[in-house]
Amino acid sequence: MQNCLQEIVQRTKLFAWQVEQLRFSGDFYIYNPLQYAWEMHEAYIRAYLSHPVKTLLLGMNPGPFGMAQNGIPFGEVDAVKQFLKLDEPIQKPTIEHPSRPVLGLSVQRSEVSGKRLWALMAEHYESADVFSQEMAITNYCPLAFMERTKHAKNITPDKLPKGERMALETICDRYLLDMILLLKPTYLIGVGKYALKKLQQVVFEDDGYILGSLIHPSPANPQANKNWKEKTQQQLITLGIWKDA
Repeated sequence: MQNCLQEIVQRTKLFAWQVEQLRFSGDFYIYNPLQYAWEMHEAYIRAYLSHPVKTLLLGMNPGPFGMAQNGIPFGEVDAVKQFLKLDEPIQKPTIEHPSRPVLGLSVQRSEVSGKRLWALMAEHYESADVFSQEMAITNYCPLAFMERTKHAKNITPDKLPKGERMALETICDRYLLDMILLLKPTYLIGVGKYALKKLQQVVFEDDGYILGSLIHPSPANPQANKNWKEKTQQQLITLGIWKDA
């Protein structure tokens, strides 16, 4: 397989800088794990995003107890340590929400979405290295937005004011397209409908891509709370990504 590692590392560094230049009017905290957790994210790129793959899975943006903690897409802490086997220094955002301190791999809370997704990959593939020969997982937006309330409610990018959302999406669209061109996947799969919509906006099925979506594994999604694993396995089989047992 052709190695595209250096191009992806440099493109992601630029992406991290570009989103950092944006300004938002909302009264919330913003975390950019591509900056304070860069060493971990770069290690993830080097281990699992270094060459073309058959399938690219796209998430939305960092979860508070996953990527916001460690810089890994859907980065549930046990999955990062045990399946991906990554352990790099993680710094702190400039300003932290009191209810959402960045504790890195010491965080005690589990990111349910990441736990479900990475557990499915760990069950299907014998190792993360084998997984990475076929699949890659990344997020559309690297920023986490949290309300300045005690509960630090997560604000998804689609809820931003239109002008600010469009400025962010312009940068994210270009990065997503560049990642697709570097990783050369056949299957482009949104984890949830928002991610599928973003994929549909940057490529066309006429270009030879097969687009689809999986049920988002978040517990906030009612469809995810009953038989998510079995439903998602069947979706991957129906799409032609996995073979029926």
